[in-house]
Amino acid sequence: QVQLVESGGGLVQAGGSLKLSCAASGDTSNINALGWYRQAPGKLRELVATTTRGSGTNYAPSVMGRFTIFEDMGKNTVYLQMNSLKSEDTAVYYCWVEDIGIDWQPHEYWGQGTQVTVSS
Repeated sequence: QVQLVESGGGLVQAGGSLKLSCAASGDTSNINALGWYRQAPGKLRELVATTTRGSGTNYAPSVMGRFTIFEDMGKNTVYLQMNSLKSEDTAVYYCWVEDIGIDWQPHEYWGQGTQVTVSS
């Protein structure tokens, strides 16, 4: 089992920046990928960015060039640096982790969510 604790959300003006953090604990030895999703009111949860160990990163087109995902493997922490924020970035942001279990199947874990509000 992997536990996730997020931090860093808040209220920011359009054009500003925020940095989200997500610390993983528990059985982290088989983590394969980490990332961030978001859900705005009345909308489905959508991918923001992911990073796969030994592979690379993936971004939603709407955030490419503005957001950066990076990981500190020593701290089992994944970050999302968000710059040039827009009102449409307002959402609850969820940390996501995938590991490979002893059954060799992928398992997903989610954080509790952190609110990001961008005022225009």
